[in-house]
Amino acid sequence: MKALWLENNQISMREIAQSNKPGEALIKIRKAGICSTDLELVKGYYPYKGILGHEFVGEVVSAPDASWVGQRVVGEINAVCGKCEACLNGRPTHCENRTVLGISNRDGVFAEFTSLPLENLYRVPDSVPDEQAVFVEPLAAALEIQQQMQIHPTDRVLLVGAGRLGQLIAQTLALTGCDLHVVARHAFQREILSARGIRTIAEENIQPQKWDMVVEATGSPDGFNLARRAVRPRGTMVLKSTYKGGMNVNFSSIVVDEINIIGSRCGPFEPALRLLEKREVDPGVLISDQYKLQDSLKAFERAAQAGVLKVLLEN
Repeated sequence: MKALWLENNQISMREIAQSNKPGEALIKIRKAGICSTDLELVKGYYPYKGILGHEFVGEVVSAPDASWVGQRVVGEINAVCGKCEACLNGRPTHCENRTVLGISNRDGVFAEFTSLPLENLYRVPDSVPDEQAVFVEPLAAALEIQQQMQIHPTDRVLLVGAGRLGQLIAQTLALTGCDLHVVARHAFQREILSARGIRTIAEENIQPQKWDMVVEATGSPDGFNLARRAVRPRGTMVLKSTYKGGMNVNFSSIVVDEINIIGSRCGPFEPALRLLEKREVDPGVLISDQYKLQDSLKAFERAAQAGVLKVLLEN
């Protein structure tokens, strides 16, 4: 099968033997999305060798349970053992033996086929088109914030960053009715938010130490520092970014101001699918371009350009 292979910080199209892992479903990829993590993996953010990609919608072509065959599905990216201390205590995304689709010890979805355990799969409602379903994984990641903490309509919430994930976070936070403002660097980002009635704010207009919750989604030290300045004493910072290398952080001020810091990554798929089915969010506005799988190298070049949000691959 054709696949986009990463090795030594270089990506290339290859012909690779199709493998269906015992006990797992074999899935034909219909569409897959290039995200910031994929771009960072190419730069060397994390040592990975294999097929890239973890955002997808596909069709099951074979499975241990025949009722899944022919079903259109999306899938959680962490394949877990179910036996370690983390799994047994309800923390499967922190499984000590996990493999992660297209990120760690498991080939990803920028290929004609992939495989996942049945327990990772979710059926896609007929009313949700592929162009929406391909966003379930990042949309679930956005919803994880609401899994981790209760957000009230009276809360002043600042979101720093309006890129690929930031836009989805903004749409999901807006559903809580909170007093939401978004720091969006580029005009096209502000236009997308404004079209959905989501307010933006210029960095110079942010009141320091006045925000109940600040979500950092830029992945940059400058974004973190802005979030830190904005959050009020005993407020909460939610970090949706991974940061390359180390950062200088004044932890004394965090202790003195009693700031809560929450790391946040993978989230719940079923609520994400419900939001898409009810059309309460619209990730489709983020699609900048679509390419055929065989044109993956061009697609990556496009995804890395400034001002580009989501680039999709399709078989």
